[in-house]
Amino acid sequence: MNNKFFRSILAGLSAVSMISAMTGCSSTNSSDSATKETVPPYTKYSAEEEANPDTSSKLDQSLQNVYDNKKLVIGLDTGFQPMSFTDESGEIIGFDIDIAQEVCDRMGIELVKQPVSHDKLIEELNAGRIDCIWNGLSANSEMAADLNLSNPYFMTDIAIIVPTDSDIKTMDDLSGKTVGVQKGSAAQEILEASDIFNDITESVYDDNTAIEEMEAGSSDAVCLDLAAANYYIFQLGKKFAILDESIGTIEYVVGFRTEDMTLRDEVQNQLDAMEEDGKLTELSAKWSSN
Repeated sequence: MNNKFFRSILAGLSAVSMISAMTGCSSTNSSDSATKETVPPYTKYSAEEEANPDTSSKLDQSLQNVYDNKKLVIGLDTGFQPMSFTDESGEIIGFDIDIAQEVCDRMGIELVKQPVSHDKLIEELNAGRIDCIWNGLSANSEMAADLNLSNPYFMTDIAIIVPTDSDIKTMDDLSGKTVGVQKGSAAQEILEASDIFNDITESVYDDNTAIEEMEAGSSDAVCLDLAAANYYIFQLGKKFAILDESIGTIEYVVGFRTEDMTLRDEVQNQLDAMEEDGKLTELSAKWSSN
């Protein structure tokens, strides 16, 4: 396992605990209301309705709708390794997929994975064709500003990778070089706001084309999150090197419609339970092992 990646995972899980503890009414209480066995009908909202039946009609129907449909439809871009991507057999897999599947298992519902192009995710969510966006969504991204967000469940650095035989060894060596980045990604936003941006040429690509272009020699480096960098190197065996300096940090969250508080909070209940009983750490280790 790559120690640098695992440290970012542990930092992310610690952030989940700290943020949950500091958040007020809009968040769930992980130590009291969420356990490993949290499944219907024991949810935050069924408990509230039992205690205060007169207020149950004031709760939004997003969680009830998911239970009635017996499924959670997540919108995702399938070109984001290792968070959500299509394997050689055509199956959608990834770190985010495993987390979402565990949440659905605990809620006793089916997980439906709905591929959506990145620029259509908000449109599909607002049209009601998906229940949430679960797609390596950065808490500080432009897209997140229009959403009702879960607490961060994962935190990692934004890194620059180069071929191992490259003469680029430090951030200073990037001056005058071409850096590829995935269109619409958190890495693109952070790269464009970084100190190095004015000294480089940015090339924006769809999906994983940035990696392919660097391998073909069309660009000199790629900007991406550290989780993805380590996945390419330690699971796919790519001959890349990670520059020592990070250009930023991102926190990943799940995005819901602004009015869908009950669904957001129940998913958060389950994420809190997974953090508490060690399941998040287990899944993180699975996707970071080499």
